Amino acid sequence: MARIPNVLSIAGSDPSGGAGIQADLKSMSANGAYAMAAITALTAQNTQGVSGVEPVAPAFIAAQIDAIFDDIRVDAVKIGMLGTAEIARVVARAIERHAPAIVVLDPVMIAKGGNPLITDETVEVIRTDLVPLSTMITPNIPEAAVLLTEAPIRESRRMQAAATRLLALGCRSALLKGGHLEDGEGSPDVLARPDGTHRFEGTRIATKNTHGTGCSLSSALAVQLARGYDAVEAVSRAKAYVSGAIAAADQLEVGSGHGPTHHFHAVNPFPPL
Repeated sequence: MARIPNVLSIAGSDPSGGAGIQADLKSMSANGAYAMAAITALTAQNTQGVSGVEPVAPAFIAAQIDAIFDDIRVDAVKIGMLGTAEIARVVARAIERHAPAIVVLDPVMIAKGGNPLITDETVEVIRTDLVPLSTMITPNIPEAAVLLTEAPIRESRRMQAAATRLLALGCRSALLKGGHLEDGEGSPDVLARPDGTHRFEGTRIATKNTHGTGCSLSSALAVQLARGYDAVEAVSRAKAYVSGAIAAADQLEVGSGHGPTHHFHAVNPFPPL
């Protein structure tokens, strides 16, 4: 019997359940992992937006991570919202201390409306301390621009070069997500590795319920990498899972804004009443 991977998410909490730790736990579980969580921040939010954030004390974040590694085999780590430079440093030191084999970094930096979520100092810590420790980073177009300190690209033909520049920051692989592109109806992603790039085509699904897709994708990726798939196959599997979750999102009735995706579309499809 294949071993079930243990995967740890280090991220913020979303009480509405669509993103953050809650989405990570759902996505990891749906992809066949035992999911664990170290919480970096509490948020007050719903499908319409975030109204408050309370960062967790950095020392207590480190205590959460150490408690997991001191007792449990960790096959992969996913890192999401960090919030402050001090928290980012503490997480980086914990990753160095415990040296997990797989680290997937989702650099949460920009809100859906385009406003920055973290300071320039926090961005710099993520760029210099966490990216080089990562097996894979998963920025979208605006986040990639922040990491590269350049203007966001707007055409899909420029994705390969941008993904290669991300790889030069020191990670083992970089998945540049194209959902923010403006030059077509598709939604391509590009994976850059030392041996070259791979392009994944995608179609846009007509729904406003896409809250937490980045969290869900990076969590699914961590699981698929922990299961032993190479980067290309892991991305293919994670993208197929998230595409299914988005396609089934309108089965849910959660909030009046940008609702969540249906994380359990494959294992627990809710039949119509």
